[in-house]
Amino acid sequence: MSTRKWIPVQAAEGKHSRQAHADMPEGTYEREASKEGFFGPAAFFHHRRPPTGWSSFEGPLRPRAFDLNGLNEAQGSPWDAPVVLQNAACEVRFWKLAHEMGALARNADGDQLLFIHEGSGHLYCDYGHLAITAGDYVYLPRGSMWRVAPNAPVTVLMIEATNTHYTLPDRGLAGPHAFFDPALLDTPKMDEAFRQHQAEDNETKVLIKKRGQVSTATYPYNPLDVVGWHGDLAPVRINVKDLRPLNSHRYHLPPSAHATFLSDRFVICTFCPRPFETDPGALKVPFFHNNDDFDEVLFYHAGDFFSRDNIKAGMMTFHPAGFTHGPHPKALARMLKQDKPATDEYAVMIDTRDPLDVADGAGAVEWAGYVDSWKGQ
Repeated sequence: MSTRKWIPVQAAEGKHSRQAHADMPEGTYEREASKEGFFGPAAFFHHRRPPTGWSSFEGPLRPRAFDLNGLNEAQGSPWDAPVVLQNAACEVRFWKLAHEMGALARNADGDQLLFIHEGSGHLYCDYGHLAITAGDYVYLPRGSMWRVAPNAPVTVLMIEATNTHYTLPDRGLAGPHAFFDPALLDTPKMDEAFRQHQAEDNETKVLIKKRGQVSTATYPYNPLDVVGWHGDLAPVRINVKDLRPLNSHRYHLPPSAHATFLSDRFVICTFCPRPFETDPGALKVPFFHNNDDFDEVLFYHAGDFFSRDNIKAGMMTFHPAGFTHGPHPKALARMLKQDKPATDEYAVMIDTRDPLDVADGAGAVEWAGYVDSWKGQ
């Protein structure tokens, strides 16, 4: 992106603030239109009325919301979990597991990221054993064999980087230890729990997903029989409570400041509790914006979602690229003055370069009234 030659513009008209997201003209609502998400050239408009004040919204571009809690059937295999959103570069599933997986899973389509939304348990894989709990991200390199054994039922948001990889974002001037220190990335251990799992040396099936289809390889033994390994590729785990978000008391940082994992065609960000901006003129809610280059998905994990109304943990919102969106009316009323010192929310954001398709899993649990939730502003 740094080598791109943008058309040079530096201009302003009418009543406007001197800088973004702060000291807006009185009685106005700011809207940002930008290129490359929040990384490219941008224009900032000051409207007399909220830019989401539509009286109706028809067509496939409408904002959508899904209550994934309604997907109640616990599946023994992750490949039986319903797909909720997908495109050629990304597949999102919502998986519920009540008992230990009978077979091992292997994803030959791409790297896999598991976000543990509820529950706890153990993950066993080629590399060893990881204890898992709510709020964990677990990264599994493409081709890893793995199995989850829950202590209690788990629910998992699964995000596949189809035919490619996950990497960490460049933190730039903030440095490589910003947001989280890579030293916090735990790798599996060949501990006593793993050795006990290996001792269950029974006939084992491995369910291998490739091009969306599942093949089954059956072994007369447990193929998690590795006695050691070395290298610079392995699954890792980090919990959202270990993330330390970047903050500014005078400026509302864009979602890109919270980037957690990168893939070729999408980015995953994590919203964690943080202090509100304290500067009197600084915006204290997400700004209205046209995210015209990326589809935007938010999965709500825990807490009080301060920019949304009637949204609870386990729900997902989907804003296709191409229309203006921003805070709901109740949040907008606290645009410049909040009634508490900090946010109280955990959420996973997926921004995809390519349009996402809504799969049957999400369509079955859609909240049709979401598009009207901005009315009343």
